[in-house]
Amino acid sequence: MKGIVLAGGSGTRLHPITQATSKQLLPVYDKPMIYYPLSVLMLAGIREILVISTPSDLPNFRRLLGDGSQWGLDLRYAEQPSPNGLAEAFVIGADFVGDDDVALILGDNIFYGRGFSGLLREQSSGLDGCALFGYAVKDPQRYGVGEVDAEGTLLSIEEKPVSPRSNLAITGLYFYDNEVVDIARSLAPSPRGELEITDVNLTYLRRGRARMTTLSRGFAWLDTGTHDSLLEAAQFVQVLEHRTGVRIACLEEVALRMGFITADECHRLGAKLAKSGYGDYVMAVARDSGAEG
Repeated sequence: MKGIVLAGGSGTRLHPITQATSKQLLPVYDKPMIYYPLSVLMLAGIREILVISTPSDLPNFRRLLGDGSQWGLDLRYAEQPSPNGLAEAFVIGADFVGDDDVALILGDNIFYGRGFSGLLREQSSGLDGCALFGYAVKDPQRYGVGEVDAEGTLLSIEEKPVSPRSNLAITGLYFYDNEVVDIARSLAPSPRGELEITDVNLTYLRRGRARMTTLSRGFAWLDTGTHDSLLEAAQFVQVLEHRTGVRIACLEEVALRMGFITADECHRLGAKLAKSGYGDYVMAVARDSGAEG
């Protein structure tokens, strides 16, 4: 399976702070926002990842992330000149996806929960159709909403319904088999001129090949699209890290735990950031795993 991080858009709800930089390059407490979705794909065992963003923002993503080899990844980049919908990611990334299955994650979504890596790998293995992730919210009218039966089979999808059939919002993380490329290419733009991810999901639903896993109460799902939600996400990360001593979405640590890099390689990455608490943490993690240094 390959991965796509969609980090485009103009971030108008965060103006003026996004007038000069991509939303996904803003800090969420102690690291850039894009680290969080990247860590999710890594926890799923995905190492080939395409970052899609605007032509003006891509140079900054390249400067921050490079080719990904420092984390044992193969990072590539592609342009989305205009925000033409989430499903356009599969049209833009068709050559990158090739004959593989693919995971799409939105660049402003943050996930956290115990056992998340195992859940991700379980859902991505033997994928036949699409696998979505639902999260209970108090205001489902604001989201795409999924209704499932006791076995997790997806029964219906409604976009921002007035009278929701469930309280399960469909999160910004999606697993698809390779048919998604052809499905996305066949879509007609919606009335707002976009290729809608909901239309992709509905296509799988009509074919009886869609399922949705409900993230339990032990999980957190946050987006960072407004000033308040960005601050709340940073406070959430700060509290958890201070209480537990573990840094969320530390790419060096995730790469080490997943076996993408060695302890010594992890330590060298931390040493490059040694003047920050983040770098000290990375080196400590590496030493705990047997690094010399």
